[in-house]
Amino acid sequence: MAVMPFAIGSAAADDGGHKAISPATAAYQGASSPVKDVEMYQDINPKAPAMTKAEFDKARQIYFERCAGCHGVLRKGATGKPLTPDKTLANGTEYLKVFIKYGSPAGMPNWGTSGVLSDEEVDLMARYVQQTPPQPPEFGMAEMKGTWKVLVPPEKRPTKKMNNYNLANVFSTTLRDAGQIALIDGDTKKIINVINTGYAVHISRMSASGRYLFVIGRDARINLIDLWMPKPETVAEIRVGLEARSVETSKYKGYEDKYAIAGSYWPPQYVIMNGNTLEPLKIVATRGMTVDTQEYHPEPRVASILASHFQPEFVVNVKETGKILLVNYKDIVNLTTTEIPAARFLHDGGLDSSHRYFMVAANQSNKIAVVDTKTGKKVAIVDVGKIPHPGRGANFVDPKYGPVWATGDLGDDGISLIGTDPDKHKQYAWKVVRTLKGQGGGSLFIKTNPKSTNLWVDTALNPDPNISQSVAVFDIRHLEQGPTVLPIAKWSGLGEGAKRVLQPEYNQAGDEVWFSVWSAKNQESAIVVVDDKTRKLKAVIKDPRLITPTGKFNVNNTLHDIY
Repeated sequence: MAVMPFAIGSAAADDGGHKAISPATAAYQGASSPVKDVEMYQDINPKAPAMTKAEFDKARQIYFERCAGCHGVLRKGATGKPLTPDKTLANGTEYLKVFIKYGSPAGMPNWGTSGVLSDEEVDLMARYVQQTPPQPPEFGMAEMKGTWKVLVPPEKRPTKKMNNYNLANVFSTTLRDAGQIALIDGDTKKIINVINTGYAVHISRMSASGRYLFVIGRDARINLIDLWMPKPETVAEIRVGLEARSVETSKYKGYEDKYAIAGSYWPPQYVIMNGNTLEPLKIVATRGMTVDTQEYHPEPRVASILASHFQPEFVVNVKETGKILLVNYKDIVNLTTTEIPAARFLHDGGLDSSHRYFMVAANQSNKIAVVDTKTGKKVAIVDVGKIPHPGRGANFVDPKYGPVWATGDLGDDGISLIGTDPDKHKQYAWKVVRTLKGQGGGSLFIKTNPKSTNLWVDTALNPDPNISQSVAVFDIRHLEQGPTVLPIAKWSGLGEGAKRVLQPEYNQAGDEVWFSVWSAKNQESAIVVVDDKTRKLKAVIKDPRLITPTGKFNVNNTLHDIY
């Protein structure tokens, strides 16, 4: 079972000889699913322990808050093992209670002894996982169109930019628990507007023209925001499912701003939309066979999506089956898709500095898959550290090995540098040429900039506050010297709170690095701005509206895939 991010601090406790999963790994693998609030049918299994409707509903909510991230919506298994009745009934209630309470060396958190679940709730969950898994409803074209709203039609939108903001230096900042984003002026460090969105916006993406901003919440709500308006605001919105993580727009020449695409966790599918209105045009399911055992998986979630610069294609990463899909949008009626086998549990990734090669983490497989977006071929599968989590990664020129792409890890303190130049540095291409040692596990994002000599690595999910509240920075010219640690949370001047430091993001000029300092919803958070050249504090952005800030996406860097 997985855990809501940052919900527990003692999941790593060793109780009664049972070794539980680390807090960093547990926090990463699970998150409260929006599906928990969806009504589902209780199919009474006569072989399962009795449960009242009230007990079933309570257990279902706990499952989707704590467990679905690992074991899947249908309990068929994802990063965690299957919890279907054919497995659980044979074990019985008492065995399952011990397993849930104490955890296991394989990665099951010790839910009972850590204090997250009471003995009564442990008993409830032991009985629940023996029931027939309830299935959330599907979400098809009729359901999507029922949520689709065009608030400002294209013909009524501005024909030119109607504000004086330097849009290229605006930051779209996720206010996670508030269900909002803040658009922050990178020049003045002031909030331009706070916009209501879906819950826990996962990413922000830019249209090819630089005019439209797309954001998607975990509840699969997409906002299309027009940055040309006097005050940028939502002009269209839609829900594309019940739970989602990814959205992207068409970037190939001749298709700028024409299409958008979003992928869902539930139902497992992606949808291609009109890029100016979000009208849903085509839905494609991702259910199918896994790349390794060739077994059918009913719930392969769409993890991340990226737009190719070399073809009219979207790169769609399907988590549980381990497939990378190159979806050609030249003719969406007669849609053609190239299926590339990679490795299971695909997650986040980005392009190399040439924008030709796509690098994506198969996190639970501890691998990075490399795809040539120009030829549409798999190039390599690279073994890296434990649970790589690159965000989009970091591109720079290693003084010895040439161009590299870097990822940090959630499961260890390693930072893997992979050679990405098969032309001039063929002997190093698609190999780990260096493994740097960071502060510890729990890294979520790594970042640099073509104008910088710094490599920034956060450790937001590390259980040690001294580590989670600071950031490591390497001098790219002297990587062997190791990192300098900067006390970002201390510089913020905040009081009580977790003050987790995450997601370094550069400004347009490449001379500032912005960090979120994330505390709870009822506590003060902030954004700390560091001078990239001097590594000194430059500014602290505080505002009562900055509630749980997490991801920040600079318009220029997001538009041009600079990282």
